[in-house]
Amino acid sequence: MLEKVDITQKIKKAEYAGMITELEFKLANLQRQAKDMKIPVIIVFEGWDAAGKGTMINRLLLALDPRGFKVHPTNPPAEDERLRPFLWRFMVRTPEKGIIAIFDRSWYGRVLVERVDKLVKKEVWSKAYDEIKSFERQLVDDGNVIIKFFMHISQKEQKKRFKKLESNSSTAWKVDKNDWKNYKHYNKFLKATEEMLAKTDTDFAPWTIVESHDWRFANVKVFNAVINTLENKINEVKKKGAKKAPTRRKTVGHKGITSILDKVDLSVDLAREEYDGVLKKYQNRMRDLEHEVYKKRLSVIMVYEGWDAAGKGGNIKRFLKMMDPRGYEVIPIAAPNDIEKAHHYLWRFWKAIPKAGHIAIFDRSWYGRLVVERVEGFCTEEEWKRAYREINEMEEQFVNFGTVLIKFWLQVDKAEQLKRFKERQQNPHKQWKITDEDWRNRKKWNQYKTAVDEMLLRTSTSYAPWTIIESNSKLYARIKVLKTVIKEIEKKL
Repeated sequence: MLEKVDITQKIKKAEYAGMITELEFKLANLQRQAKDMKIPVIIVFEGWDAAGKGTMINRLLLALDPRGFKVHPTNPPAEDERLRPFLWRFMVRTPEKGIIAIFDRSWYGRVLVERVDKLVKKEVWSKAYDEIKSFERQLVDDGNVIIKFFMHISQKEQKKRFKKLESNSSTAWKVDKNDWKNYKHYNKFLKATEEMLAKTDTDFAPWTIVESHDWRFANVKVFNAVINTLENKINEVKKKGAKKAPTRRKTVGHKGITSILDKVDLSVDLAREEYDGVLKKYQNRMRDLEHEVYKKRLSVIMVYEGWDAAGKGGNIKRFLKMMDPRGYEVIPIAAPNDIEKAHHYLWRFWKAIPKAGHIAIFDRSWYGRLVVERVEGFCTEEEWKRAYREINEMEEQFVNFGTVLIKFWLQVDKAEQLKRFKERQQNPHKQWKITDEDWRNRKKWNQYKTAVDEMLLRTSTSYAPWTIIESNSKLYARIKVLKTVIKEIEKKL
């Protein structure tokens, strides 16, 4: 791809002066429109050292309202970042609706610098292509605009610019031994870049190659690309707004599904004597494993989902009884707040992902989109249908990183739930656990059951399977969770 690029293209000074002013006005106007229409914009700059990325970003920013953008320079990952999946540090920096995020280098470092310098194994960087494409597609599907630039110069031009920078005491610091090392490996980087461009140039997030020998030509090309992309997105949003808004309360069942929940044997039980005899044994083992998890820098994520009153809180409490609170975090998930709603719905869960060496327990999770939000109409049908793929992709990235991901669905039958609801109402110490919303949800039991069945079927994967916990017996459920987690962590260790 890069061999066919004509890097000698130029724009004359007189011609440029007239063009750039008009482009600046256009871009400023489009930024205001995008902000009003709550369109999030992501602009990525990749390219050769000394190709002019910093200068280009600065030139672009001069045309923008500084209250509406944020620049993210990407350096080698810090210790805190290395202990999480590699896309974590980028996902948490994605912009809220109406804001422009500009990345000076980006997630593509994994398939460029980290690949060429052999900082990660081939097995790792080769998987990154699919992870990057799914990451970008999820953002675009959620309304983000992604504009990607690769600023291209020849090896000869790069050497010339390095020499010029070194000759000036004010800019000599910009060139170091690593830059010259990369210069010597220009052809290796060229090969990696060609593969990156070929594998990640998609219809939803295409690359724009910027011929950067002439800075005027480069400026005009970047401005035009940003302007054209924003104009297209704004027109697209206007057309969608003119159409009838999609209903948010439609719940469609998945035809042909045999109920997974109907096959669960809820008659299983555990006598109190047997429960008391093994509970402490498993709790002690879990305490020991927590220390091993920390020493081996293993990442563990547990997801608790289930019916109201299925016993999630009590189960978590017994699970954690002997553990060191410094090594785990319980993350209760409620309805998203305004800040969370302004981002991709998975953003708030990415932010909560634990560092390697720690255990995160999600009391409800990202599966709310496929159950509560679907049934109650808090998202569109398009959004929850898309979420099956998005969730599977996110979980695969966690597992690729080395995470032990364990997902529980706590199953009770309708009669047992009613019994527990009434017990809560009659017990002054538990009345806070029962709300009008619980009773409303119970009336939609069959709708929720349809949603849960489809969720279990479509998101139980080879790398992140669901474990159904028969929870009519709380004692049985608690022991099964402990045994399952112990087994999975031991297997990983």
